[in-house]
Amino acid sequence: MARPVPSPRRGVRAVPGALARGRERVTGVFQHRYPTVAVTGMTGVGKTELVDHLCGRADPEGTSESGSAVMERRVRRDRRLRGFRFRVVPGENAATRLGALDEVFHDEPVDGVLHVVANGLATGRRPAGTTGLALVDREEQLARELEDWTVTAHRIASMAVRRPHPTWLVIVVTKVDLYADDVDAVVRSYSPLSGTPFGDRLDELRALAGAAKLSIDVLPACSHLDGDAVSTERRDAYLAALEARMAQLSGHV
Repeated sequence: MARPVPSPRRGVRAVPGALARGRERVTGVFQHRYPTVAVTGMTGVGKTELVDHLCGRADPEGTSESGSAVMERRVRRDRRLRGFRFRVVPGENAATRLGALDEVFHDEPVDGVLHVVANGLATGRRPAGTTGLALVDREEQLARELEDWTVTAHRIASMAVRRPHPTWLVIVVTKVDLYADDVDAVVRSYSPLSGTPFGDRLDELRALAGAAKLSIDVLPACSHLDGDAVSTERRDAYLAALEARMAQLSGHV
């Protein structure tokens, strides 16, 4: 008995579904090879300069004295056709910053987060992106850093509980060349279970998101070097350790 010939219409209807599945597979491969990473933190902590170093495009003169008012995008590629797509969220407390946070944590959720802190040593900047440096008090900067983290942490928790797979977070303690003798103690102060205000907020985040939904690492780093307390080789070692951990978390190794 002859088999029925498939309707041409059925074949036509199947084409869009096959194309969609093909696009999903290609997107999945690209997402694995180039996961998206949000880079957050208050203005002046060195987010853009850190990412430029990770992407091999650092400026020897450092970054601009005024923070960016829009989200910046960078891509790092290696010889194995793997890397990261960075989304650097503005540090200024403005509508553009809030819109960027919505984009990376809700509209187009990222795969991982680098949250940059600076031990209260963020570069003082004038308001509204005005060029030039401003005198700042370290205790005030620490308070602003904690306030900035509180806003970001709620967004991370909301994203983590919505998705089926874990999210990774690295707290990057930067500007370590300014406190080279106390790096270990400062890194501990930004870690979970440290008993510090920042550590307590991390503990709250883990409780909200669930330990299985969120991994947390804390690593030191520096980009532009002030003085000779940290050598160029040591700076590069810090950055290499950060990049290696990101690769592990992203399944690149």
